[in-house]
Amino acid sequence: MNDQNGSFGKCNAGNTRRLDAVAVSLAIAFALTFLTTEPLRAQAFTVLHYFTGGSDGGSPTAGVTLSGSGTLFGTTAGAGYSFGTVFKMTEKGAGWTFSPLYEFTGNPDGAYPLAGVVVGADGALYGTTSSGGYGVGTIFEVRPPATACKTAICYWNETVLHAFTGNVGDGGHPEYGNVTFDQAGNIYGTTELFGASHCGVVWELARSGDTWTESVLYNFAGKPDGCNPFSGVIFDATGNLYGNTAFGGNGTGTIYQLVPSSGNWMEHILDNLNGTTGVTPTGSLTMDQSGNLYGTGLNNGPNGGGTVFELSASRGWALSLVYAFASCQPAAGVTVGPNGSLYGACQVGGAFGYGWVFEMPPNCNQTCQPTDLHDFDGSDGAYAAGPVVFDASGNLYGTTYGGGNMEEGCDVEGCGVVWEIAGVGARH
Repeated sequence: MNDQNGSFGKCNAGNTRRLDAVAVSLAIAFALTFLTTEPLRAQAFTVLHYFTGGSDGGSPTAGVTLSGSGTLFGTTAGAGYSFGTVFKMTEKGAGWTFSPLYEFTGNPDGAYPLAGVVVGADGALYGTTSSGGYGVGTIFEVRPPATACKTAICYWNETVLHAFTGNVGDGGHPEYGNVTFDQAGNIYGTTELFGASHCGVVWELARSGDTWTESVLYNFAGKPDGCNPFSGVIFDATGNLYGNTAFGGNGTGTIYQLVPSSGNWMEHILDNLNGTTGVTPTGSLTMDQSGNLYGTGLNNGPNGGGTVFELSASRGWALSLVYAFASCQPAAGVTVGPNGSLYGACQVGGAFGYGWVFEMPPNCNQTCQPTDLHDFDGSDGAYAAGPVVFDASGNLYGTTYGGGNMEEGCDVEGCGVVWEIAGVGARH
């Protein structure tokens, strides 16, 4: 099955279908310039890296991943002359050093990674590309060279673990969700399209020595089970998987559970998104210490913008609205902070219309007022599309898809940034 390869923004020969996928959670946001009314509180915000669209890549749609040593790893969806990159950032003294690790070529290694990378137990990085390979995406591994690198830039080695085929027995086009590991080291994820009903699949990549074998755990049918999972899956403590679909079900997305049963996986729809809880969840779910699930609806909530919702484990997965925004499209879900508060980013709105970073206290139930931690003004980033993450010291990190060096032309104004807000999680 061939992919539809077209143009990637202003800089790339690339992937029209990738832009169509981004449009679900980004293009709508670019057209909006609502101002937020949430209160602003000054924080120690710093841009750690300005992407240029050259050898460092540009337009990151994913957030960054932290290793145990505090190194940041991430991907760019593509810019400059590349089909996307994998990068790392290490803190040195009072600053950060940016290092490109791998640059995708399209075929056979993959193209346009919309999701981030995950650090495996072996120290390698694992992720997906939305295109490339056979045309509909890959699962890849990037690991450091076997011998010590003696050059200033030390590229890592990439291996394609699986190239999706897009046929009935396989998925195609994995999107924004990071992969996840089980305790045995097997990898799990989703694809937005293809499978038996062309509505996407949940897949597993099982490891036996140096061999990886991909299998489809579940094929989405559209109705009633959902269609187009843009996000990934997460595990609970007993080995069940959870995720959401952007469409299908009642038409506006579903939240599902997959339970292992006699060698197969049984799907249960926990609930359907609707106008009272927001629609089109494109970000992955997150789970707190009590086993409750949190996620975000991209738009069309009760107040006109996106939403944050909760499914309570103790109440039989009852779906409830945590907060309805008036001028926020939270594309990437929320992160539970060390203080129990929820953190995320809005693609649009804020004081300058380029988006903002929010904190929301636990048990909000629409009665709280989210705290505005930072408003992007374009020069320091624009359109935050990926999730946020904390380090052990309570510092918060994320990316923006655009902004930064505004004269650089990628998909939008600027090629994006990596940013930090210091000490947020240590305040409570």
